[in-house]
Amino acid sequence: MSWNPALDPQCPTGDAVDSIDTLIIPRARDLGGFEVRRALPAPKRQMVGPFIFFDQMGPAEFLPTRGLDVRPHPHIGLATISYLYRGRMHHRDSLGTDKWIEPGAVNWMVAGHGITHSERTDDDTQTDPMPFFGIQTWVALPKDHEDSAPEFIHAPKDALPEMDGEGKQVRLILGNAWGARSPVPTASEMFYADAVLQPGAAIPLPEEHEDRGVYVVEGAVEVAGTIYESGQMMVFRPGDRVSLRAGAQGARLMMLGGATLEGDRFIWWNFVASSRERIDEAKEAWRRGDWETGRFQLPPGDNSEFIPLPDR
Repeated sequence: MSWNPALDPQCPTGDAVDSIDTLIIPRARDLGGFEVRRALPAPKRQMVGPFIFFDQMGPAEFLPTRGLDVRPHPHIGLATISYLYRGRMHHRDSLGTDKWIEPGAVNWMVAGHGITHSERTDDDTQTDPMPFFGIQTWVALPKDHEDSAPEFIHAPKDALPEMDGEGKQVRLILGNAWGARSPVPTASEMFYADAVLQPGAAIPLPEEHEDRGVYVVEGAVEVAGTIYESGQMMVFRPGDRVSLRAGAQGARLMMLGGATLEGDRFIWWNFVASSRERIDEAKEAWRRGDWETGRFQLPPGDNSEFIPLPDR
């Protein structure tokens, strides 16, 4: 799909607009040679649209015998997407899904009432060090979808809309924006896009969405006369017409947002819910460990271990 010149309005730039509502500096954690930067939830901002969790994974380089080794664990009340720029990750879940996450593709896992999955880099054929870099995101589900049946949807890289032109290349991962729509079904209106900008190229924020944010993955962008570097998330005021312009080295952005949900969400460990009671019920179900007839099952092919319920 070619970039539509009509989608490049003369948005206010420089000192003409002060549109940043919140600036988030992610918290960094070292997981043993593997850094994770968490932008959401943040002290001043729980969600951007329905996006409630946002982690930058890496960049890192995994040795053939070492890498991600996340044992089976549960989720409720959310949908997950791990979007990779480099490397690959093995996903198994309690629905029987056994799928590798590859760069540019979508693995969309809807937890609903409850799902269990694992994430590993356990390819026995990997003999060389593997670069690894990506973003992991959780999307909170609307109240009428919190108890829906779990599901898993895969969309290959070439199935996603791409807009290319005027110094920018944009892949629409989820939702709708700039006149395009991703084929991945979602429970609420949203947008999630991977945008690569050449030096000096500009991109407007989608105007049809209430809540909008941008995370600078690489490079830098200018907004309203201020430069924002990699590792920063900007959340913008609703309704403002805003354009972001890449700096001298270009930029890579994750653009996200959508309709706000019906109230805040509770988050505990891997659970997201509209009430504490839902969290407590899920905690008890995981603690009981009834993998045959209980709420949660372990992934076929990866059911010899699991992450225990935390003490707190």
